Amino acid sequence: MAAKKKDLELPPEKLRWNCMEDGFCVECSDQLDFSEEIIGQPRAIEAIKVGLDVTSLGYNIFITGLAGTGRTTTIRKLLQQLKSETEDAPPDILYVYNFGDPDRPKVIYLPAGKGKRFRSDMETFIKNLSENLVKLFESDVYKNKRKDLIRRSQEKQKELIDKFQEELKKENFALVQVQVGQFPRLDLQPLFDGKPISFDELNVLVQEGKIPKEVEKQFIDKYQELEGRLDEVFKQGRSISSELEEKLKKLNDATAMPMIESMIEDIKERYDSSDIDQHLDDIKQHVIDNLDSFLKKDKGQQAQQVIPGMQIPQPQQDPFLPYRVNLLVDNSKTKGRPIIEETNPTFRNIFGVIERDVNGLRGGSRTDFTKIKAGSLLKATGGFLVVNAMDVLTEPGVWQNLKRSLRNNIIEVQSYDPFYLFSSSGLKPEHIKANIKIVMIGDYFLYHLLSHHDEDFRKIFKIKAEFDTVMDRDDDTLNKYCVFINKIVTNENLAHFDASGMAGIAEFGVRLAGRKNKLSTRFNVIADLIRESSYHASKDKTEKVDYDHVQKAIKGWIRRVNLPEDKIQELYDEGTLMVDTEGSERGQINGLAVYSLGDYAFGRPTRITVTTSLGRKGVINIERESELSGKTHNKGVLILEGFLSKMFAQDKPITMNASICFEQSYSGVDGDSASSTEMFCLLSALSGAPLRQDMAVTGSMNQNGEIQPIGGVNEKIEGFFKVCKNKGLTGKQGVIIPQKNVNDLMLDHDVVQAVEDGKFHVYAIETIAEGIELLTGKKAGERNAKGEFPEGTINYLVDKQLEEYMNTARKLAGDDNSLLKPKPKKRGSAKKKSKK
Repeated sequence: MAAKKKDLELPPEKLRWNCMEDGFCVECSDQLDFSEEIIGQPRAIEAIKVGLDVTSLGYNIFITGLAGTGRTTTIRKLLQQLKSETEDAPPDILYVYNFGDPDRPKVIYLPAGKGKRFRSDMETFIKNLSENLVKLFESDVYKNKRKDLIRRSQEKQKELIDKFQEELKKENFALVQVQVGQFPRLDLQPLFDGKPISFDELNVLVQEGKIPKEVEKQFIDKYQELEGRLDEVFKQGRSISSELEEKLKKLNDATAMPMIESMIEDIKERYDSSDIDQHLDDIKQHVIDNLDSFLKKDKGQQAQQVIPGMQIPQPQQDPFLPYRVNLLVDNSKTKGRPIIEETNPTFRNIFGVIERDVNGLRGGSRTDFTKIKAGSLLKATGGFLVVNAMDVLTEPGVWQNLKRSLRNNIIEVQSYDPFYLFSSSGLKPEHIKANIKIVMIGDYFLYHLLSHHDEDFRKIFKIKAEFDTVMDRDDDTLNKYCVFINKIVTNENLAHFDASGMAGIAEFGVRLAGRKNKLSTRFNVIADLIRESSYHASKDKTEKVDYDHVQKAIKGWIRRVNLPEDKIQELYDEGTLMVDTEGSERGQINGLAVYSLGDYAFGRPTRITVTTSLGRKGVINIERESELSGKTHNKGVLILEGFLSKMFAQDKPITMNASICFEQSYSGVDGDSASSTEMFCLLSALSGAPLRQDMAVTGSMNQNGEIQPIGGVNEKIEGFFKVCKNKGLTGKQGVIIPQKNVNDLMLDHDVVQAVEDGKFHVYAIETIAEGIELLTGKKAGERNAKGEFPEGTINYLVDKQLEEYMNTARKLAGDDNSLLKPKPKKRGSAKKKSKK
């Protein structure tokens, strides 16, 4: 049996939760202790702690949830709590010159702080080397030894040449210098009258008869014999020069080695590292092998003529470059494990870069290991890196390389230069161990997108921490809400809240949560309300923020964002949007829809009409036929057919056309929250019973006629109330909602006051029968033992109308029974529309 009207009407106390009735244990927020506790996210905190504590590969964390639920703030606090300043900081990371493969710089790890010291030691080494080495080789002792070696070598060469010249003189030959092209060289020439002459000149003398032909032949034969001897002399001379060079090198080595070894050993003693020892040994050998390059005087920049008449200076290579140190990550000032939050995760900022020196005049570029720069991933090595998922996915190249680093547990520094493919760096630095924990913050959509379409995602982000938008409302969470108010007030030096002010904030939290037994955890919105409430208190020049200040802040916020709502309201007031708030009409009812502006939502009534006729199309969804209906709304209309079949088609076929239309709706309809409303309108059209136009209805239904809960119930009630208020409250107007939405009610004070004054009503129903009785004033009717509905009831009138349609169809059909069969419908999907 349907409930009576009085049983269905909700009293004022069920329309809104009053926080002041529950009371607070404190009278003002300044009586509360300051706390930085994370509120309302026990599930997420538990997941994050697991991810932070487990050190195995792949236990990175992906945090999901709506913005404003404290995702970033929570992870910051948890990381700071986990971080201990007594922990050792991660090692410093250095790149040094690779003497075996210059294009692959070597990585060295040193305890935190020692990398900076090693770099300083090497700079001191370079300075001492450049200064003392020159002084050492300019000393008198060294110069004398060098001169002595050179003198002895020169004497040997002179003795060799003198001896050879004596031999030549005996053979009537001389050693002379001749010009061959642009270069002079030593050669043998015969003597004539004590003077050397060339063989061409000798031949002229023979032609002139001054020298016999036989003498010329003797000179030629002797030349060939002495030429071999000349080669032996040259070879001996080169041997003497090579011997000099070797002795000079030994002298240089013997002179420089003590000083170099002393400096190298002094540095080795400061570091207990085999990598440092090996690198310093390589440096020592390199210095010894390249002493000459350090002793050459700087002749300034060389110039190259690229354009005729223009000399372009060429930068000189730093001779001490192989001994310098690139301190990539300096943890000398880091306390415990590093925490890096990268707000701009470009490829360069995340992975670092290999910089280049570009020659603007000549073109091209050059680089070396000292130009390798670290990104956030390297700086966070040994600690934590926090990034935004959307930023990472939208930056070119970042996501793929981040996956590769986490999957292989290594970091490789390479520049991402898609526009410099032909001038990119040839350096390939040794990879660095990726001892790092990544915390990525995103939303539900991104998590499920990556989870379903990226096979690597779940392997490298094994921990999902989901932030809820609501928490249970009880004494403990209310107290935490007040503690949060105190934290914002204290941190930002705002006015403190009295008990009524804190109650106003808590009530707003309940409204935002959408359930009376819940509180919202969207603390960015709550914090903004606290700030704006304090602003209104300061405008009123009061020391404490009270309930009225909170309400002013709420109304001020609404006024800033609800211009579209006011414009739509004007259309109702002017009659452009046609909605009746008085009287009764057959086949016409006021439905309720919610409009979302992103940060603000409001409800408004919309007229729904149904017309019926003889036919075999069944229920016709005009919105669907015009491609303005969404899938969920289509489903709701099909449920109507199922309910009709259950109620009225057990003993006869339904032969009717019933067209359902959302009047003045041009942007599409979706959602099933109007399915019960459409059902009431259809029953009215079939039964002939008019529906009250001073009522609006919302609620989903199932095929059994049960009313199901819907969303946006507060906005829908308030929307119809505003229309009725502007047209004039009669004391009879009201809204019918599902009984299961009663715990969601947190209505505006104006609505609650109107209900208290008897000017507006809110009814909660559980079945279609209860709703149709409220709207028509007639009993719905249930089948008796004979399967008949009581005469005069709504269901009786509907059944009779359907029976009349069937009989008329039979008369028209005659023997053609096809007219009694339902016409097949196209069940194609409609275009997706915005939710109504």
